[in-house]
Amino acid sequence: MEMMIRTENLSFCYRNKQVLNSIDLQVPKGSIYGYIGKNGSGKTTTIKILLGLLKVPSGSIYYNGERFKKSSISLLGRIGSLIESPVFYNHLTAYENLKYVDILFHHGEERINEVLSLVDLNDARHKKAKHFSSGMKQRLGIALALFHNPDILILDEPLNGLDPEGIHDMRKLITRLHHEGKTIFLSSHILSEVEKVCTHIGILEQGKLIYQNDVVSIKAEKLELESLFLTLTSSKKK
Repeated sequence: MEMMIRTENLSFCYRNKQVLNSIDLQVPKGSIYGYIGKNGSGKTTTIKILLGLLKVPSGSIYYNGERFKKSSISLLGRIGSLIESPVFYNHLTAYENLKYVDILFHHGEERINEVLSLVDLNDARHKKAKHFSSGMKQRLGIALALFHNPDILILDEPLNGLDPEGIHDMRKLITRLHHEGKTIFLSSHILSEVEKVCTHIGILEQGKLIYQNDVVSIKAEKLELESLFLTLTSSKKK
């Protein structure tokens, strides 16, 4: 199976504390990979390392078989990301935010309209972002991450702070992007929601990747993900 994202022995320390310990991620091409862990387990740190925002003291990262370095501008151009909270101009509309991004990418009006439709913000295109709901803000953040048509989308807690309707809309969007051929790596602490859309699951506990597999295999083994998660995380604390 071809891996879109792969890491080898990825470790990271901060102020003498081991934040990540020998992480070996395997994210297949075209998958939705759910990176599951409690708050503080190291999910956001992993994502920042994958994007070259933190210096890695040890370990290697590969995108589609090509080794990633902090200076790998061409590789970063194939990645779209949303870390922690969406960043945009609140005083601008959804359309104006994308128009501003287009100054850099020069994709034109057609791409702006395409992305607005993709994230279901076409009807709110002329509404200022400061008046958006939490779900709409998340979708605008994803629209900005998608604008340059990346192969890989990395989302940090995309369900965080959303109401049930917003979570439902985000699940639909992630599924739609998957059907568009994107490889999606998303982190979350809400296992019950992530398992509804993911094709693969990785469980992170205190900086260690304690389990990863595809959802089909997990179900074939008749394992309940919630029970598996609780069992694994509890056993690691003993």
